[in-house]
Amino acid sequence: MSRLLRKSCSMLSTSSGAIKASLKPMVKSLGDGFTVRRALPFVSQRSVGPWVFFDHFGPVDYDPGEGMDVRPHPHIGIATVTYLFEGEIWHRDSLGNSMPIHPGAINLMVTGNGMVHSERTRDTLRAEGYRLHGLQLWLALPDHEEERDASFHHHPADTIPVRALPNGANIRIMMGSAFDLTSPVETFSETVYYEVDLPDGATIDLPSATEAAIYVVEGALEIGDATSDPFILSVLTPGEHPVTARGRTRFAVVGGDPVGKRFMKWNFVSSRRERIRKAAEAWRNGDFPTVPGDESDFIPLPETMVF
Repeated sequence: MSRLLRKSCSMLSTSSGAIKASLKPMVKSLGDGFTVRRALPFVSQRSVGPWVFFDHFGPVDYDPGEGMDVRPHPHIGIATVTYLFEGEIWHRDSLGNSMPIHPGAINLMVTGNGMVHSERTRDTLRAEGYRLHGLQLWLALPDHEEERDASFHHHPADTIPVRALPNGANIRIMMGSAFDLTSPVETFSETVYYEVDLPDGATIDLPSATEAAIYVVEGALEIGDATSDPFILSVLTPGEHPVTARGRTRFAVVGGDPVGKRFMKWNFVSSRRERIRKAAEAWRNGDFPTVPGDESDFIPLPETMVF
């Protein structure tokens, strides 16, 4: 899930009380019935806190014999975060990790100075057919962490903190701290990422963050004097915000402290343009490591990346 769109979203509105901007992702087909909604980056909203990329994929129903096949491709300068609502993805990477990610778990791939991975459907699941639905986000690493050694961390669903509120709300803290809970997933700067499942008519107060945005996966939210519909990224104004569900509503909140300007080209993110050029040359020349068990295929460097 790595193809960056030339025009990723459209602006619905700006400056409506609690909502600074409402961004509607553009839906893009990646083939085989697989689509993504890309909420970040946006021409006037390149990031929210340290988050520089936000994809919502599916739900997509794969018939028997079909599945996901994202070939090996490289990254630098970010940590990718994969989270599933339904289905399974088989992750392989150049460090030798090979494992599935299941709903509720967090896969954190810290690419640092360079890492290659693939995302596929395992053969037994491909034979049966299945539904896939989830999020993939990119977290920009701070300047002093951009060139750290690559690493991979898998956090099963039962290790992610959960809080059930008396009004029926269920909150899962994927990264950072909120609602008096702290996730075990490593962060590299002040980072916010949590999910809320809110019954119809229920209200909760969202804690303040330097920057924050809400993405509604299902249902709708009243945020101050505005409504956020499904598949909209609502960038919030600073402060604490009460939100109320209109219908059963599931949404994610992302944010934190900005890490500074980042350049992004294809799968490469860096505070330095020259670093991206070097990464592109390295991939074109075959200088990145290969993925054990998935060495025979790869995504070529796009023509737009030739400097």
